[in-house]
Amino acid sequence: MAGPSQPLLAGIVLSLVSCAPAAAQTRVGDAVLEPVAASSLPGFPGTDAAPALDHFRRSCAADLVPVAATVQGDHEALAAACRRAQDVAPEGAAAFFAEAFDAYRILRADGQGGQRKAGFLTGYFEPELTGSLTPSADFPTPVLARPDDLVSLQPGETLPGLDPALRAGRRGAQGFEPYPDRAAIEDGALGGRARPLLYLRDPVDLFVLQVQGSGRVRLPDGGAVRVLYDGRNGRPYTSIGKRIVAEGHLPLEGLTLARWTGWLRANPETARRLMRANASYIFFRLSPVADPGLGPPGAAGVPLVPGRSLAVDATLWRYGLPFWLEGPLPGGTAPGRLVVAADTGSAIVGPARGDLYLGTGEAAGVAAGNLRDAVGFVVFLPKPSPKPSSDTQPKSPRP
Repeated sequence: MAGPSQPLLAGIVLSLVSCAPAAAQTRVGDAVLEPVAASSLPGFPGTDAAPALDHFRRSCAADLVPVAATVQGDHEALAAACRRAQDVAPEGAAAFFAEAFDAYRILRADGQGGQRKAGFLTGYFEPELTGSLTPSADFPTPVLARPDDLVSLQPGETLPGLDPALRAGRRGAQGFEPYPDRAAIEDGALGGRARPLLYLRDPVDLFVLQVQGSGRVRLPDGGAVRVLYDGRNGRPYTSIGKRIVAEGHLPLEGLTLARWTGWLRANPETARRLMRANASYIFFRLSPVADPGLGPPGAAGVPLVPGRSLAVDATLWRYGLPFWLEGPLPGGTAPGRLVVAADTGSAIVGPARGDLYLGTGEAAGVAAGNLRDAVGFVVFLPKPSPKPSSDTQPKSPRP
């Protein structure tokens, strides 16, 4: 490990972190936030907090994207922490997180009048697929661009006449109406508004791309292009894995990405029915692969970092907030990991629900498929910025 030794680092953190903040519990969704001393978190801040600091610096300016009014995390306080982080050396990362934030454990109701620590963590990845910019017998399945009549809703926004459960729509003769679902789109409901960007080898590859939200596509000339999320039809997401298991096609144990996609290809008629049961449909745009070591931009607008970027419920948490995940995670045996909220997803709902980005390609896909764990979530909310005293205020208004 670079920087101070572990005992010295622990001493630094313990000397900087006082007891848990004395504050009343705050309710977030179906959970409450319990103040906790960062020094009491087993393993905090991990063997190396520098990658989390670097990712925080990238992500903390993410309020350029619209956020719901209900999110936790004061904008001004986070901006102040962001400015302060710019001058922090890698070896000072642990002290920075301990000093600039207050830690709160997210406690959910257990249904029996008590509270429980554990939330639910899954993994996601950037698939690497093969495709072509032109259709052919080898690549017949189109990846569609965002239609020009799609009206997407920002977090917390609604449209008159549209079911609040729907997150997009389009203008019709009588006002706003639901956007066509997956089956209707596949059957041609978009007409001339269906604009292919490129073509994949089969509908299963397209489905995987849409579930993950982005991907890299290898082209016949040896080049690669990144396919990025550019909106969805707003319909609710349905897990195909759950339907495969519920119908008895495959057991839950060992249900990896390779196994369920292989089964879908071997059973095309049933596969078509199951995929169409997921009414959600994703549209894309193309982008060059600027840095192969980083992932695609998340919903916060910054590149995702393997093992450090967390997708959260964007109606509850502000992008850029650090989280401590309590529990061993892929790629290590440490009792926790410091991550940063940088993305969201239609299946990521609730205060103690997260999706950890694990990288690009087959190995990342295996790790993502195996990550379905109960973990504890601790959110780090920025401490309020100190207000300047009256004698430091300017004597006359600024121009």
